[in-house]
Amino acid sequence: MSKVECITLDGHSKIVPSDRLILRPAAYALIVRDGKLLLLKMRHTGKYHLPGGGIHIGERMEETLKRETREETGIEIDVVRFAHFEEIFFYYDPSDRAYHGLHFYFICRPKMWRLLPDNHVVDGSAEQPRWVEIHNLHPEDFQSHGDVVLELCKQAA
Repeated sequence: MSKVECITLDGHSKIVPSDRLILRPAAYALIVRDGKLLLLKMRHTGKYHLPGGGIHIGERMEETLKRETREETGIEIDVVRFAHFEEIFFYYDPSDRAYHGLHFYFICRPKMWRLLPDNHVVDGSAEQPRWVEIHNLHPEDFQSHGDVVLELCKQAA
């Protein structure tokens, strides 16, 4: 049986048998407004991540982006264009699950700016939606792919 190296929430490596991996396609919204990026914090680490998440079977990526962004931030968006793809093997410590992630990033435009109050966010791992000044962000501030996200911000501005 083959094994795969996965990244854990705290950035360490964990070797997992490949037959334990769950294929998880996901779509993420890169939403820039007035030099700020819309971000959430990961409940378990406090690191930033983009609105978005797993694509349900039969759901189009654009639908996923709109649903996840609404649930996590309370705003409606227009999907402008596909921006980037990343493959990641990650281990989600709280549920003891390992994933083969296929992450699709899209540049989106907000139709509104007012974010949900923190206690109304409908997500088990995301919290505190905020507009964050891009120039204050560093790759290590993100749960994963911070360098990619910051580079994509240049395209979205």
